[in-house]
Amino acid sequence: MGIEEQIKEIEDEIKNTKYNKVTQHHIGKLKAKLARLKESSEKKSGGKGRAFAIKKSGNATVGLIGFPSVGKSTLLNKITDAHSQIGEYDFTTIDIVPGVMKYKGAKIQILDMPGMIKDASKGRGRGREIISVARTVDLIVMLVDVFHPEQLDVLIRELHDAGIRLNSKPPDIVLRSKERGGISVNSTVKLTKIDEKMIKNVLNEYSYINADIVIRENINEDRLIDFLSKNRAYIHGFVVLNKIDLADEKGIKKSSEKLKRWEIVPISADKNINLDLLKEKIFKKLNFIRVYMKHDGKTDYDEPMVVKEGSNVGMICDNLRRDFRKKFRYAYVWGKSALYPGQMVGFNHVLMDEDVLTLVLERK
Repeated sequence: MGIEEQIKEIEDEIKNTKYNKVTQHHIGKLKAKLARLKESSEKKSGGKGRAFAIKKSGNATVGLIGFPSVGKSTLLNKITDAHSQIGEYDFTTIDIVPGVMKYKGAKIQILDMPGMIKDASKGRGRGREIISVARTVDLIVMLVDVFHPEQLDVLIRELHDAGIRLNSKPPDIVLRSKERGGISVNSTVKLTKIDEKMIKNVLNEYSYINADIVIRENINEDRLIDFLSKNRAYIHGFVVLNKIDLADEKGIKKSSEKLKRWEIVPISADKNINLDLLKEKIFKKLNFIRVYMKHDGKTDYDEPMVVKEGSNVGMICDNLRRDFRKKFRYAYVWGKSALYPGQMVGFNHVLMDEDVLTLVLERK
């Protein structure tokens, strides 16, 4: 029996087995085996077909994902410098089209991806190639037709089945192999969703016989499998509800209510409605801050340095020039992160949005 047949057989067994206290350990082992087989299948199929070759650029990369003809190409053309083909029929875009959105000093690469459909995670409609690119982006924007909010369920399921975990952090677990002694399970929190037997069963499925595991969150078997799997990607994402110009207020509200557990930005790409709101949302979700450099007493407010939130002075040195870290003596900071204007700081000082920074370097 081939891998795909084994996957189908296990999926059917999980689907047809009622989850309860009697079956939970068996289902947990099946889920672990299924995840492991899917990883093997992905490795074997990784070299097949024509892959999308995308060179990342700018300060971050955002992927537009949605059904065919949901308006991704129109949106890309409106908010970037790209020219993606538009048509009133499915699958207008057959390749990934990149564009650059300039906003608040940041250069953000936006990727218009071919329409995603049901079973994309299994390779249908070039789904595996689309998802392989989606796994590399910094933010996923899911476009949904205002008249078809059910599209989101399909997108979420396909991304999840492909190992993409939206708006989630990696499980807080530490695992160390050892030569003997079996599996030792320890936790810093009370575990109410999984027991020691289940933990050991799942670890055994991944060939761990002797190991120490420390669990620091109240996980279930799915989170444990995510930790053990090698193909998980943790990416932020939100929903864009498109074509609101064609719906009335009642229809927009109805669709929004069906998607209420997600952050939603309602827009009309065609009529330019709420596109500035969308740009701001993308900027904030990427956790950017702007740092203005001050040279010879003059601050350059036209060209801020755009970096990730949490960046410190040392990281700014690295971004500017490789040798700045070696030459660094100290820095002066004005802004939210400073205790007072012009505070003298070192490498580890964490900057905040719109701080002004002066670097003082050794002269040679």
